[in-house]
Amino acid sequence: MPIGSLHLRDSVVGAALLVLLPAVAILPVPRAQSAGYPEKPIRLIVPFSAGGSADNLARVMQSTWSTALGTALVIDNRGGASSIIGTDIAAKAQPDGYTILLITTTYSTNVSLIRKLPFDPVKDFSTVSLVASQPNLLGVHPAVAASTVKELVALAKSKPKAFNFASGGSGSSPHLAGELFNLVAGIQITHVPYKGTGPAAVDLLAGQVQMMFAGPLLLEPHVRSGRVRALAIADSRRTAVLPEIPTMTEAGVAGVESGTWYGILVPVGASRGVVAKLNQTLAQTLKSPEVAARLVKQGVELAGTSPEEFQRYLTAEVAKWAKVIKQANIRADSL
Repeated sequence: MPIGSLHLRDSVVGAALLVLLPAVAILPVPRAQSAGYPEKPIRLIVPFSAGGSADNLARVMQSTWSTALGTALVIDNRGGASSIIGTDIAAKAQPDGYTILLITTTYSTNVSLIRKLPFDPVKDFSTVSLVASQPNLLGVHPAVAASTVKELVALAKSKPKAFNFASGGSGSSPHLAGELFNLVAGIQITHVPYKGTGPAAVDLLAGQVQMMFAGPLLLEPHVRSGRVRALAIADSRRTAVLPEIPTMTEAGVAGVESGTWYGILVPVGASRGVVAKLNQTLAQTLKSPEVAARLVKQGVELAGTSPEEFQRYLTAEVAKWAKVIKQANIRADSL
């Protein structure tokens, strides 16, 4: 089976992977009374610095979700160490529903990238819901003699290791997307890590690197100006930001699906009533026209799932990226 993203509708494949490699478990939890929940403000830990995509998502949802919950939702940015610092704080919090955690794709890759984590991603958390996702876009410098993904693959095969791709750092989503592309297409494009996607994009525009995977919003202005050629979206669906750009499957290379997704976890031990309340109010938030309109404009695709569906999705992501990380021999920077 080709390496690729397992979407929620792929329940049969997801169930198979669930047997092979558990991720975040929906463990039996105490049936503590939660009729009055919430009775005080809820802390949402965002394990990334303010101003980033995860922080932006949290702040777009904050007001509407607070209203649905009937209490204040306080965002607590605890960035550092590839989200490990904030995640560890959440893991050690009381499982009473008053500390919740926003995670991204990083959560599913850290377990394979980092030898020893201060928390157990399987035993220390329970899933609430997948929130949203944002696919990666494959963009190349105009000097690259390829107008389609098929042409790029043929060119790369004719000149192994002659081309390179940029990313915001080793182990980042754009890096893993490039390595997944290498594995699926059977090519050898060399990774060049940068300290952030911004500097990586600058060198792409200058022609110092030939290509990169990145969020559509980062590259969209340069695609419109002709300074970057967009070849495909690494997702099963096209993006509203650049609807004319085909998916990787439509472009002829199936199995290269990569991006950044976001989800909510709680420390294990939270009652079923608490998890249900958080899931229900989050679903209401994502259906809000104001929230949806703001996020769709940013290239974000809203999700909203049951805790069990998110568990299966997260399990599949862990298995998928573990395979890519092992085969590509990837190590995270400075961790």
